[in-house]
Amino acid sequence: MRRALAAALLLGASALARADATLPAAIASEAPALHALGEGRLTWFGLHVYDATLWVPGRAFSFDRPFALDIRYAMSIRGHALTERSVEEMRKLGWTDETKLARWAAAMDRVFPDIRPGDRLVGLSLPGREARFYSKDRYLGAVADPEFARAFFSIWLAPGTSEPELRAQMLGGAGR
Repeated sequence: MRRALAAALLLGASALARADATLPAAIASEAPALHALGEGRLTWFGLHVYDATLWVPGRAFSFDRPFALDIRYAMSIRGHALTERSVEEMRKLGWTDETKLARWAAAMDRVFPDIRPGDRLVGLSLPGREARFYSKDRYLGAVADPEFARAFFSIWLAPGTSEPELRAQMLGGAGR
C-alpha cells in the first residue's frame, strides 16, 4: 500500500513538473498551441545524457503538424559531435545520399553550439518548410529543407529510432 501511494505521488509530481514547463518565448509565439505530450531520459552506460520533451498541438504527434523537441542536457557535448551523431543516426534510418548528408552536416555545424550541463536545445519542426533551433530564448538558426527536418526529427520520433523506449515515453506511451 505504501509503495502504491509513493508511486502515485511520484507520478503526480512528475505530471505537475511537466505541466509547469514552458517553451522558449520565441517558440511559443510561433507555435502557441503546443503542449507537452511526453518526456523521457536518455542514459548511456548508466550516465544521464539528457532529458527530452515532445511538444505537439492536439493529442497526438504527427510529422505533418508543427512540433518541438526540447532537449535539456546533463553533460558537455561539442556541437560538431552533435552533428556527427545526427548524421550517423540519419544514415541508420535510411538517408544515404552522401551529398545531401554533407550539406546537412555543414548546416548543423553552423547552428549547433557546444553544449554544457544544464543547456537546453529546442528544435521546432515547421512541416513543408524547415527546422528551427533555439537555445533557451536565443534563436540559433534554421535549416530550410523540409527533408532535413523529417530526417533530423526521425532520429527520435521514427519507429526505427535507435532509442525506442525514449520515443515511447515522448509519445506519451502511444508509440510502443
